[in-house]
Amino acid sequence: MQNKGLVRVFAIIFGLVCLYILSFTFIANNKETAAKEYAISKAGDNADERDAYERIYLDSIGKQNIFAGITYNEAKEKELNKGLDLKGGINVILQISVRDILGGLANGKRDPKFIAALDAADEAQKNSQNTYLDDFLTAFEAQGGDKNLADPDIFSNVILGDKVNNTMSNDEVAGVLREQVKETIKSAFETLRNRIDKFGVTQPNIQSLGDNGRILVELPGAKDIQRAVRFVTAKAQLEFYETHYAEDVYLYLLSVDQALAAKIKVEEEKEAAEVVQDSTENSDNVVDELLKDVEEDVEEAAAQASPLFDILKPSIQYREAARIAYAAVKDTAQINGYLRTPEMVRLRPANLRFAKFAWGDIETLPVPEGEDEEEGEEVVYLYALESNRSGEPAMSGDVVNGAVQQFKQTGEPAVGLDFEGQGIGQWAKLTRTVSQKRNAIAIVLDNTVQSAPTARQEIKGGGTEISGSFTVQSAQDLATVLNAGKLPASADVIEAEEIGATLGKEAINSGVISFIIALVLVLIWMVFYYGKAGLFADIALIVNILFIFGVLASIKAVLTLPGIAGIVLTIGMSVDANVLIFERIKEELRKGKSQKDAIKDGFNNALSSILDANITTFLTALILFLFGTGPVQGFATTLMIGIATSLFSAIFITRLFIDNYGKNGKSLEFATGMTKNLFANTKIDFLGKRKIAYIISTALVAIGIFSLVTGGLNAGVDFVGGRSYTVRFEKAMNSSEVGELLASDAVFGSAIVKTYGADNQLKITTKYRIQESGLEVDEAVEQKLYEALKTYLPADLNFADFSRSFDGKEIGKMSYNKVGPTIADDIKRGALFAVIGSLIVVFLYILLRFRRWQFSLGAVAAVFHDVLLVLGIFAIFKNIMPFDMEVDQNFIAAILTVIGYSLNDTVVVFDRIREYIKEHGSTRGFGKLINQALNSTLSRTLNTSVTTLIVLLAIFFLGADSIRGLMFALIVGVIVGTYSSLFIATPVMFDTVQKKALKEEKKEEETEEA
Repeated sequence: MQNKGLVRVFAIIFGLVCLYILSFTFIANNKETAAKEYAISKAGDNADERDAYERIYLDSIGKQNIFAGITYNEAKEKELNKGLDLKGGINVILQISVRDILGGLANGKRDPKFIAALDAADEAQKNSQNTYLDDFLTAFEAQGGDKNLADPDIFSNVILGDKVNNTMSNDEVAGVLREQVKETIKSAFETLRNRIDKFGVTQPNIQSLGDNGRILVELPGAKDIQRAVRFVTAKAQLEFYETHYAEDVYLYLLSVDQALAAKIKVEEEKEAAEVVQDSTENSDNVVDELLKDVEEDVEEAAAQASPLFDILKPSIQYREAARIAYAAVKDTAQINGYLRTPEMVRLRPANLRFAKFAWGDIETLPVPEGEDEEEGEEVVYLYALESNRSGEPAMSGDVVNGAVQQFKQTGEPAVGLDFEGQGIGQWAKLTRTVSQKRNAIAIVLDNTVQSAPTARQEIKGGGTEISGSFTVQSAQDLATVLNAGKLPASADVIEAEEIGATLGKEAINSGVISFIIALVLVLIWMVFYYGKAGLFADIALIVNILFIFGVLASIKAVLTLPGIAGIVLTIGMSVDANVLIFERIKEELRKGKSQKDAIKDGFNNALSSILDANITTFLTALILFLFGTGPVQGFATTLMIGIATSLFSAIFITRLFIDNYGKNGKSLEFATGMTKNLFANTKIDFLGKRKIAYIISTALVAIGIFSLVTGGLNAGVDFVGGRSYTVRFEKAMNSSEVGELLASDAVFGSAIVKTYGADNQLKITTKYRIQESGLEVDEAVEQKLYEALKTYLPADLNFADFSRSFDGKEIGKMSYNKVGPTIADDIKRGALFAVIGSLIVVFLYILLRFRRWQFSLGAVAAVFHDVLLVLGIFAIFKNIMPFDMEVDQNFIAAILTVIGYSLNDTVVVFDRIREYIKEHGSTRGFGKLINQALNSTLSRTLNTSVTTLIVLLAIFFLGADSIRGLMFALIVGVIVGTYSSLFIATPVMFDTVQKKALKEEKKEEETEEA
C-alpha cells in the first residue's frame, strides 16, 4: 500500500480529534450524574424538587473550569446529542395556518368567492401533495366569475399596499402571495425559535419542514407536554377590552334561556303531534286520552326546562362584577353554540349589540362543606367584552414593550407589562374611562381572559399587571411568549410525541448493553474464524466505532434508538469488508502466491466488490434520510457514516496492521485450525436447484400476498393517524379486558390495546376525536383515558401524576404519540416514494456498473422477493408474536435496510461472476462459471450473514421494546436476503441472459457428454 505514512498520520490525528470531541460528552454526563446525586440527597422522592435542585446545581457550576479550560456549559453545547427516545422529551410538528395568513392579507374581508376558495383548499389538502396556497389558487380559478384576486374586496387593500393593485392579473397577485406567505412562515419560525431558546431545556431543536408551513420543534428533557404545546402554539394575541357588568348581561341571558325553553316546547309539541298522527288507527277515546297525556308531559317539560341556566351559573349577586357567570369546562362548547345562533344574537339589547363573549382560564371551585371530594369542580368564568362592529379591542397588545414575571403584594405570581410609544397614552385613556364607568379591563390572550382588573383612577405610568391562577412557571412562560412576539397565524399540532424520562433511561441502558454484547460477540467470532488476522480486523472495528461516534458528535447529529441500531448493524456490516478481503487473500494463498503478493492481490481484488456493495447500501440509506423523519433519519445518518468509516477502517487501518506484522517475514494465517479449509472446495450446483428454489419462493410469496390481501398489516399511527399511549401498571394486565373497556361507547368507541414489553405495560391506540385539534381536545382525551383506567391504577395516583413525566416514574403514562390524519397520509406517501425510489436508483446503479440489464433485473427481482417475504411474515404473525409488530416509520427503515443488505450480497456475487467472465470469457460453460462464482463467495456470504445475525439477535433480545419489531424485520431480511442472493438473483440473471451465452453453455455440455 502506497502512502502508508500519510494514512497512519491521518488515522492518528482523526482518532485524537474524535477522542477530544467525545470528551465533552464524558464531562457533561459526569457532571449531570453528580447533579442527580445532589438532587436526590436534597429532595428524596419529590420529583419536582429534584428537578429544581438539579437545575440549581448545574447552573452553579455552568461557568466553572472543569478540565483543560472546559466548562460544563461548553461541554453541554458540544456533547453528542441524544434523541428523545434516549433522553425523554417532547417532539411536535406544527402546522402554521396558511388560511389565517391569507385571511390576514385580505384584511379580514369575507368575499363569498374568496371564502369558498379557502373552504375548497381546506378540503383539497386532505388528499393533496400541493401546498395550501397552490390549492387555494386552483380553487379560486375554478370558482369562475369576473372577480379576480386583485379585487378591492380581496387583496387590493391597505395590508398589501402598493404590492397589489386592481390592474394586476391573478398570476401576478399569486407571485406576491407566495412571497408574503413565505415571509410570514419565516416570521413564525423566528418567533418560535425565540420562544424555545428560553423554554429551559438543553439542545432544543427547531426545523422548517418544506414550504407548506410545517415546523418541527424538539424539546429534549421536557416533561410536561401540555405546558410545551401551550408554549409553542400560543398565538400571543394580546388585547385589552372594557367589560360589561354582570347586571347588564343577566337580563339578556335570561331572555336566551326563555327563548331556548320555548324552542324546546315547540319541538316537543311537534314530536307529540307526530305521535298522534301515527296513532290515527286507534279509537277516538284512546286518541283523546293520548292527547291529554302528551299535553301534560309538554307542560311539565316546559315548566322544568332551563336549557342555559342548567349549565351556566349567573353571578347576579355580584351585579357590578366583570365575571357574569361560570360553567364546567365540558359545557363551554354547548353554551357557545347557544349564544352564537342567529336567533339568540337578535335578542341582544342595543348596549350588547357588538359585545364579545369570552371565557377565562380554568379555575377550581372550593369543595362545599360536608363533601369528601379532594378537589373542587374545574370551571371557567364568562365575560362580556365591549367592542364595535369590527370586533376591535379598546387597545391592542402591539404596544407592549416588555413582559416580566413578578409577584403581587400578596406573594402570588403575576406578569408585569410595560407599554411603549402610543401605548402609554392609550393605557392612560383606557384606565381613565374605566375609573369613570367603574367597570373593568379584560386582559385577553388568544381569546382567553387572563384577568380583569379595575382602575380607580387614570394610570399614567405606562404599565400594568396580569394576575390570575398563575404558578411561577406559568407566569414565566407567559412573559417569555409575550416577549418573543405573537405568531402571525395560528399553529396547530398535527403530530406530537412524548417519551417519559424513565423510558428514555431504560432505552439507553438496554441500547448500551446490547451494543457491548454485540460488539464482544463479533470480536470473538472474528478471532475464532480468522485467528490473528481477525484480531487486526477487531482493532480496525473498534477504531471504526470511535470514528462513528466522533463524526456524529462533530456534525451535531442526534443519536436515536434506531441510530444505535444502525451503529450495531454497521458493526455486522463493517465486518463484511474484512471478510471479503481475508477470503480473497486465502484464495491467493491457495494459488501458491507468497504472503506479501497474496495480501496485495487480495486487497486489490476485493476492492471492487467492497465499493459496489457499500455504495448500493449507502444509496438506500441516503433515500431513507431524504424521505424519513426524526428517529428514522437518525438511523439513516448513522448507517451512512458507518459505511464511510467502515470502508476507511477496512481498506486502510486493517491493511496497516497486516503489512506491519508481515514486513519482517512473520507468517500470518488468515484462518484457525478449525476454519482453515472450511468452504474451500465446495461444489454446490446452485443453478441446478433453481427450479426447486423458484417453487419454494413462489409458494412463500403467494402465502404472504394472500395474508396481506386478506388480513393486511398492523398499521401504526404513523400511517393511519390516531393517538397512542404507553401505560404502565402495578401488576400484570389483561389487554383484552382493557381493550373491551376502552372500545365501549362510554369511553372511546374503538381502541386497540396490546401488551407492550413487560406484561404490566400496555400500548393503547385510538382514533377518538383525532379529527379535532387543540390542546383542550388532547387533554380531554387523556383525562377520559385516566378515568377509564382508574380502577386498575393505585388509589392515590391522581391525573397530574398519571400524565406528567419525571425521573423514576414507574406507574402511569410513560409515552404518548399523536399523528393527525393529514400528516399520516404524507408519511405513507413518503414511505412509498422511499421504497420505489431506492429500487429505481439501485436498478440504475447496477445497470451502470455491470452494463447488462439482466444483472439489474436479477437484483431487483431478489429485492422484491425479500420485501414481499418480510411483509408477508409481518402479515401472518402480526397477532401471534409476543412483541409489537406495528408497521410504522421504523418498519420502513427496516425494509430499506433489507433492500440494501440484499443488494450487498447480490452485488458481491455479481462482481465475482463479472470477474470470472473477464478471466475465462466463453471458454467454459456459463452455468459452470456462475456456480463456481457462487461457491467461491459462499464462505464470505455465510460469514457476513452470521456476524450480522449475531449483532441483530443481541439487540433483538436485549434492546428496547420500541425497536424489537425493527430488529425482527432485519433478522428476517438478512436470512431471506442471503437465500435470495444465491437462489433468486443469480438464477434470474442466468435465465434472462443473452441466448448466445446459453447456446455456448449447451454446446460445451454436449461436447463433454460426447
